[in-house]
Amino acid sequence: MASKSPPRIFSPQRRRAVRLRMHRLQEAPDAPRYIIDDMVEDVLERLSFLRFEPGRALVIGDYTGILATALSAQGVAVTQAEPADGFDEEQPYPFAGFDFIVSLGCLDTVNDLPGALIHARNALAPGGMMIASFASSGSLPVLREVMLAVDGDRPAPRIHPAVDVRAGGQLLQRALFADTVIDQRSLRVSFGNLGRLVGDLRALGMTNVLADPGPALGKDAYDRARAAFADAGENGRTVETFEILTLSGWKR
Repeated sequence: MASKSPPRIFSPQRRRAVRLRMHRLQEAPDAPRYIIDDMVEDVLERLSFLRFEPGRALVIGDYTGILATALSAQGVAVTQAEPADGFDEEQPYPFAGFDFIVSLGCLDTVNDLPGALIHARNALAPGGMMIASFASSGSLPVLREVMLAVDGDRPAPRIHPAVDVRAGGQLLQRALFADTVIDQRSLRVSFGNLGRLVGDLRALGMTNVLADPGPALGKDAYDRARAAFADAGENGRTVETFEILTLSGWKR
C-alpha cells in the first residue's frame, strides 16, 4: 500500500526565498539576532550540563556560525548545513555517523516534520543526540490578534500553524528517539511599532512561507493593523512573545 504524502502546508520555494533574504539582511551590523542567539546559548548550556563531548557534529540553520565556532573550539569536527543552500531536511541526509545534530529555527516550516525527525535520527551514530529548536505554538500572540481584527469576518492565512509541547513529544516518540526532553520557553521583545516587528521578522527569516499565503494587506488595512498594534501596548512600546520549543533525544 502506498504511503500517504504529508499535506503541503508550506512552500519550499517561498521558504528558500525567505531564508535567502534573511541571510542578506543579517549582513547588516545591527541585524536582530536575539532568536538565534538564544537558541545557541541554550544548546551550549545543555551540552555543558550533560557533559556531553561529541566527536562529530552537524549544525543546521545557524547562520551566525557561532555554534559551529564554539563546538570547533572544543575539538568537535563540525559540518554545517543550510536549507537556503539546498539542504533538504525532508530527505535522507547525504551524510551520517554524527554524534550530535543540532537544528535551529528550521523545523517549524517543513511539511513532513515526522519524516524530518526520522532522517535526523538516521544520520546519528548509535549513542548520538539531536537537539532541535524552533518557534512554536503561542508565538506572536499580539500580531495574530491584530491580523484577525484587521481581516474581520474573512481571516486570511498570514501566520503559520505551529507545534506545541505535547505534539513535540509525540513526534519524538514516533521518530524512535530515546530519553526525550521537550520544553518550551518564552522570549519577550519590545517594539516601538508594527513596522519594526515586521522588519525583525524578515531579518529573522520568520515571515510567511505558507503554500497559500493569502492576499497582501492593502494600505488601509496596514494602517489599521499599525494602529491596533500600538493600542496593544503602552507608553509607545508593544511587547511581543516568541515561544521557543526545544526537542532533544538520543539514538540508542
